[in-house]
Amino acid sequence: MTPLRNIARGTTTVVDGPFQRHGDNPILTAADIPYPANSVFNAAAALVDGETLLLLRVEDHRGLSHLTVARSADGRGDWRVDPAPTLPADPVGHPEELWGIEDPRITWMEDLKAYLVAYTAFSEAGPLVSLATTRDFVTLTRLGPVTMPENKDAALFPVRFGGRYAMLNRPSPSTPAGAHVWISFSPDLLHWGDHQILLPCRQGGWWDANKIGLSPPPLLTDEGWLLMYHGVRHTIAGGIYRLGLALLDRDNPSKVLRRADEWVFGPEEPYERYGDVGNVVFPCGWVLDGDELRMYYGAADSSMALATAQLPEVLEWLELHSPPAPGEED
Repeated sequence: MTPLRNIARGTTTVVDGPFQRHGDNPILTAADIPYPANSVFNAAAALVDGETLLLLRVEDHRGLSHLTVARSADGRGDWRVDPAPTLPADPVGHPEELWGIEDPRITWMEDLKAYLVAYTAFSEAGPLVSLATTRDFVTLTRLGPVTMPENKDAALFPVRFGGRYAMLNRPSPSTPAGAHVWISFSPDLLHWGDHQILLPCRQGGWWDANKIGLSPPPLLTDEGWLLMYHGVRHTIAGGIYRLGLALLDRDNPSKVLRRADEWVFGPEEPYERYGDVGNVVFPCGWVLDGDELRMYYGAADSSMALATAQLPEVLEWLELHSPPAPGEED
């Protein structure tokens, strides 16, 4: 393992974050979409047939979103974008998609030999979670909504636990209790229960106080399930979306092993700070290629960007920045 670089500042040792921005960011903008579009952001990601596939959220000139596929041999450039929307909203057949579909997350389900796409359908009553299946990202079959409004930021685990599927999601109750990351279970992908708070938002002045949500789908590592989540810091100038890390038990995903106190990645560059919604970094997808972890994120709700890290360094950073688990105290 390559150790993280330490910088001494007075009496404090600061550890650099493991993620490095791609030198040609942003990697996709509205100008790369082969039909009229206002913006492209918040894409799901997967390795498919030896290529990196992004399922882009594309906003049209009405302000409504749909999903479009882009492919790249190296996951960095020369993106080939579908000539028309891959999955447009279907408000006639699926009224829960009246105001568009957003923020997909992709999971390969080995037992089904298919990809599951969890996405936000924006209904007349608010956003909710819908699922679709595909084997080729040419034809996608909707399973329909699996939560009631308001709920979003959902992704599935790629394996079952005790015969049940597991899904992370984020209900948004209109109460002072805040918005937390929840976990739910299902025998058939359609009926979900055993709902419980998995990762609560913090209170007070924390960077992830009051409102958090899942970012990419959970990633299985030798140490457990790696989670990246976003936290929203509300300021007088508006919200700031930053990213944090946590680790779940491999066999019991309801058990949180670690959670870093600090954010690991936040908006710094102009393309992240200025756009349709400024001060936002928002990944819905990442891929692991060897030890290289490529994180694809929406920047300021306007473009797609890429940051990379070595997985061992990400896990090391998480351990260094997490409070000791019970029994680990010196």
